[in-house]
Amino acid sequence: MSLGSDHRENTILLRAALDEGINYFDTADLYQNGENEVTVGKAFMGNRKEIIIATKVGNQLRPDGSGWDWNPRKKYILDAVEKSLKRLQTDYIDLYQLHGGTIEDPIDETIEAFELLKEKGVIRHYGISSIRPNVIREWATRSNMVSVMMQYSLLDRRPEETCLKYLGDQEIGVVVRGALAKGLLADKPIEDRLEHSKQEIAHLVDQMKAMTGRTLTEIAMNYVLIRPEVTTITVGIRTEQHLEEAIAVLQSDKLTKEEVELLKGSIEAKRYETHR
Repeated sequence: MSLGSDHRENTILLRAALDEGINYFDTADLYQNGENEVTVGKAFMGNRKEIIIATKVGNQLRPDGSGWDWNPRKKYILDAVEKSLKRLQTDYIDLYQLHGGTIEDPIDETIEAFELLKEKGVIRHYGISSIRPNVIREWATRSNMVSVMMQYSLLDRRPEETCLKYLGDQEIGVVVRGALAKGLLADKPIEDRLEHSKQEIAHLVDQMKAMTGRTLTEIAMNYVLIRPEVTTITVGIRTEQHLEEAIAVLQSDKLTKEEVELLKGSIEAKRYETHR
């Protein structure tokens, strides 16, 4: 989602990531009106078997370009997947994700679409992108989904209340987004976010900076990675420096128990107040 519009520059960056051992690439038909899928397809022509492609469906773009509408219906999904395959220049998708969802959705109909695509070999696995506990429970109960993408970070520890353990017990992987909280945990200018004040966030960042020998990115991402339920983190990368910082996390020392407790005590953990 963070990539620019220049396919050539994106190819250089994406292939550099592959050279460094990154093999999971997450996109969506909504990003850049489909051009993000196009850029992934162009970058990995000839390397399809080396990578895992994840994309998403459910946000139907309006013909007049004025935005999009939520559409989790079977007919739309079966049509949208063909367009994603064409843009990605592939005949199968490794992980197809519902890009959101509410408890009022025709969940069984959506699952039926995914199961049909899986049976045909068009997709290998499916999951959802959601932070709503009630939606996650319904999908876990009714479907064969393998993953849930959810926002999780030191600033947003709501998944720790019940969602992470629940998904772990169900053997459903967690794909984390927002581990750096839009850069607030990577030294971007601090602002109020997720019911936390600037002062609260500044205190957390100060505690992180006091951990000598580590970068803020390393601390923030390693905090998320200590959870056994977390399969991977999707990181928004736009520059070579962003890529180098992400690679450095894999090579860094894990957080100690004492460091984890210090971080947890540095800011209040919120809880989901709706969609419980």
